[in-house]
Amino acid sequence: MRKRERLLVAFCLLVFGSAAMAQKVDTKWHCTALTANHTLDVGDEPGHSYVIGQGTCTATASGTGEKSGAYTEFQELWKASFTNHGRFNVTMDNGDMAYYTYEGSGPTDITKPATNTWKILSGTGKHKGMKGSGSCSGTRHEDGSSDWACTGTYSM
Repeated sequence: MRKRERLLVAFCLLVFGSAAMAQKVDTKWHCTALTANHTLDVGDEPGHSYVIGQGTCTATASGTGEKSGAYTEFQELWKASFTNHGRFNVTMDNGDMAYYTYEGSGPTDITKPATNTWKILSGTGKHKGMKGSGSCSGTRHEDGSSDWACTGTYSM
């Protein structure tokens, strides 16, 4: 085999091997109303505030072993929309942890959907070294709870 052909074969193995190692995330979450909620009005205009909040979620469907999660987030509410970013610490079925970061946006009108993008930063136990990314779409409810459908990929 010539050098060029060997390089092509090696490249194909690398690309297809990496793709085969990536696994899908398809999880549905139900999150309760915030358990901690601190709102600070900015004072420059009505409807402009910052919120620091914490809450918990339960996986209602997961093919990757996600069981429950706890999040801490920072929100900026500005007129009719919000942006947020935070950390989501997920407990897996076997007790291992996976650590996510996320950022999102949406309208303050809870009848309209919100979205976010996420990244898996690391994990513990058999999930140590876990990396991944994806997105979620969410429906918010009058009682402060929310439901999220999240998809993406991860690798170990």
